[in-house]
Amino acid sequence: MNGLRKSVLALSAGIAASALATGFSFAADGDPIKVGYQLPLTGSTAQYGKDFQTAAEIALEKFNASGELPVPVEIIYEDSRSDAKEGVTIARKFADNDEIVAVLGDFTSGVSMASAQVYQREGMPQLSQTASHPDYTKISPYQFRNITTQAQEGPFNADWMNEEGYKKIAVISEQTDWGQTVVDNFAEEVKANGGEIVFSEYFNRGLPDFRSIITKIERAEPDAIYTGFFYEDGANFLKQAKQLGLDIPIFSTSAAYSPQLIELAGTDADGLHLTATFMPNDDRPEVQEFVAAWEEERGDLPGQFPAQAYDAVNIMLDAIVRAYPDVTRDSVRDALAGTTDFPGVTGVTTFGSDREPQKELTKAVVEGGEFTPVSN
Repeated sequence: MNGLRKSVLALSAGIAASALATGFSFAADGDPIKVGYQLPLTGSTAQYGKDFQTAAEIALEKFNASGELPVPVEIIYEDSRSDAKEGVTIARKFADNDEIVAVLGDFTSGVSMASAQVYQREGMPQLSQTASHPDYTKISPYQFRNITTQAQEGPFNADWMNEEGYKKIAVISEQTDWGQTVVDNFAEEVKANGGEIVFSEYFNRGLPDFRSIITKIERAEPDAIYTGFFYEDGANFLKQAKQLGLDIPIFSTSAAYSPQLIELAGTDADGLHLTATFMPNDDRPEVQEFVAAWEEERGDLPGQFPAQAYDAVNIMLDAIVRAYPDVTRDSVRDALAGTTDFPGVTGVTTFGSDREPQKELTKAVVEGGEFTPVSN
């Protein structure tokens, strides 16, 4: 962490806080405005939470240094360990803290939705950077997300594969609520296009050996394979598929999009087709500014998930600016709902009446160790 970030965060953390009630301004006397962030910092998905935290601190430093508000904003982090029970405990803790005006997170849909039950009752706005289960935003008017859902990605990818002439599809996905939505939304569109799902199987996240699944896929003789996995499982699958000589086109969701996928799989990742909302070689100034800051902090290129977190934090900060000086949970919720044409690194974000982000997906393929856009 560079010296400027340390000083900014120390300033935010060091300013005394007063007891504040939800119905009143949270920044009336110069106290910091506080936002909670629940995310996995330990456990099997800690790498995602740590990426979110780095992205959040990059966004927060820039914001607090900008002077957009006469008071600083402070983010309070809590480790959910990607555990629903822990997420609920954190949600209660945040809800009971009258100084916290809004919450970011969690990582998985399951933990985000469990926590949302608390935030729904307490009237706390919640913005998740990655919860993509279709039912998440249906919980209450306080749930928002800035990532596309499988209700959008599934049909998009099914249509893409149909355009390529693939009619017989094998599908594998992780055994989670999110994985179920991957399969359901994709399969429905495949069938609507006159295609057929010739093989379908779920696997546990972190599965070390995909060989038996790959063998069963080959026996089904599909035209192509559709996958619902994150980069760790994706790298294992791709490496083992090449080891077994699998010669079937492989497609995936944006969840697999990460530089770490290529780092882990090497040339075995070449040929993977997938969707994305963020690409670090995008020449837009806001993208290159984020990429440069990330490289300074971490020494590599950011993937889609830290980009989603960066945008989520900035969308929240923008809502707080628009709610100021009467920064309450309800005023921040209303400001979030009014987000229109926000120019993020993952594209322009507008929240619809259902609090779903209106975004465009990019088709990409891995070529020569790089993610490359696919021309429509």
